[in-house]
Amino acid sequence: MASIQLKDVVKHYGTGKHALQVIHGVNADIADREFIVIVGPSGCGKSTLLRMVAGLEEITGGEISIGGRVVNELEPAERDIAMVFQNYALYPHMSVFDNMAYGLKIKKVPINEIKTRVDKAAKILELGHLLDRKPRQLSGGQRQRVAMGRAIVRQPQVFLFDEPLSNLDAKLRVQTRLEIQKLHRELGITSLFVTHDQVEAMTLAQRMIVMNAGRMEQFGTPEEVYNRPATTFVASFMGSPPMNLLKHAPNAEVGGQPGTILGIRPEHLQIGATGWAVQVDTMEMLGAERLVYCRFGDEFLIVRTDETQATPEIGATIYVTPRPDRLHWFDAATGKRL
Repeated sequence: MASIQLKDVVKHYGTGKHALQVIHGVNADIADREFIVIVGPSGCGKSTLLRMVAGLEEITGGEISIGGRVVNELEPAERDIAMVFQNYALYPHMSVFDNMAYGLKIKKVPINEIKTRVDKAAKILELGHLLDRKPRQLSGGQRQRVAMGRAIVRQPQVFLFDEPLSNLDAKLRVQTRLEIQKLHRELGITSLFVTHDQVEAMTLAQRMIVMNAGRMEQFGTPEEVYNRPATTFVASFMGSPPMNLLKHAPNAEVGGQPGTILGIRPEHLQIGATGWAVQVDTMEMLGAERLVYCRFGDEFLIVRTDETQATPEIGATIYVTPRPDRLHWFDAATGKRL
């Protein structure tokens, strides 16, 4: 097991005036046994950051430590990490057992030790009855569990997951998320998990790194990130639907200073007889919940309601009131929380 430290980590492609900087000074202290999710939109640098920890990308500046050891110059095989990719990368001609055992055989681990490790991993992942099958005989979820098993048997200090659930359908993603949570509880191995799916991030993370354009916007627990977003980017990215961000809301100023953005989550707006007058534009039915999309002057506002409330008509004017204890204020120029 091991802690991970990222100190002023920078990544450039190219040199001189043509250099393209894709990671801008990331700092993070990750404790031993923590499960950290790196989340952000496509192209934000999250996979690049993970690959630098793995040693698959060289770092341009800064320092990466694993278990108190600086690993900047070490090859991936010397870092004592195991990586699970979006692509399962299983050998099609090998059985599940041989796929899981292959890395250990290359390291010349004794055959009895290999069998013990594979059997243990197979039991944890409920693969024991599939050890003789070939990858083509497995479902997508089973193949992903084999890929995780191959990582487990190596007994690494750190697990690195690079969007491992992206190829699974919605139901399997939920099921595999639960399996990964169970796996972490049982093994307690320090883990970094990359995803673009904010729901996945919220459900898996003990703490999360929210990335945007190569910068770390916030590092905190899911509760901290959701309830006190550090920037307008975090507020709009984390949450489904996202936080409403209003530039022209009534009294949208702090301490008498104009130029602020008011944030309010859809579930913290209440429909009533008084409040802000908004026009219902469209609605989404989500089973027990409804999302009401409204026009508020030249801005849009989303209100989350449930089955206990009357459904407003399209085109109707309704009144909504924000909960005063759930207002968020951001600087309009910087996007940072006030």
